[in-house]
Amino acid sequence: MTMSPDADDRPVLLEARDIVVHYGRIQALHGVSLVVRQGELVTLLGSNGAGKTTIMRAISGLRPLSSGSVWFEGNDISKVRAHRRVTDGLIQAPEGRGVFPGMTVTENLEMGCYGRKFASKAEHNERLDWVFETFPRLAERRSQVGGTLSGGEQQMLAIGRALMARPKVLLLDEPSMGLAPMVISQIFKIIADINSQGTTVLLVEQNAQQALTRSDRAYILETGHITREGKARELLEDDSIRAAYLGVA
Repeated sequence: MTMSPDADDRPVLLEARDIVVHYGRIQALHGVSLVVRQGELVTLLGSNGAGKTTIMRAISGLRPLSSGSVWFEGNDISKVRAHRRVTDGLIQAPEGRGVFPGMTVTENLEMGCYGRKFASKAEHNERLDWVFETFPRLAERRSQVGGTLSGGEQQMLAIGRALMARPKVLLLDEPSMGLAPMVISQIFKIIADINSQGTTVLLVEQNAQQALTRSDRAYILETGHITREGKARELLEDDSIRAAYLGVA
């Protein structure tokens, strides 16, 4: 996917400004800044331990900032609690999926609506039908409990649950983790389809090939610092990025 010529003119929905995060005395993020504009699919790429999940936790309000700020729709939300950010439309499908194993697929999806009320039952049902259309596998298993699904199906369920909340920005943390290559391709196609239908996405990933191929822009994170940023296609063709993340010299 390539950026449209006027992509930089889109309004900024989400912005991190010089955010610093500590775990005790250990500094995990060192002044990280990034921007996500309306309608974009932006990837944050980095290896294990780079700080990707910490950024997601900071943006979601699950990890306090030592300094810096997070802005959403032009408002500083740095002090806003995590559940309020969800209510406002900043929705995350977390690393590790986090499905409710004893609840059915439909019940798991319903949990995504908690705190994000619909105007009517018809609107709610329309959203549920849309999620099932987006994930036909979930429709087939709507009465099956989440804990018995395959890894790929659980990832679909985690994303579907987040979509039930009608996100303004969808935060995806390592959606390819632990999945077979064929399933990974399917998950990334679904993410691209969701984005093409208008949902803004911030994607945290290690799978450079899949993520950069489908993104508008990307940031490279190394040991808590943003070291590169640019159009995803250009970064994918960069020899140093290919060597570091694709094993191509």
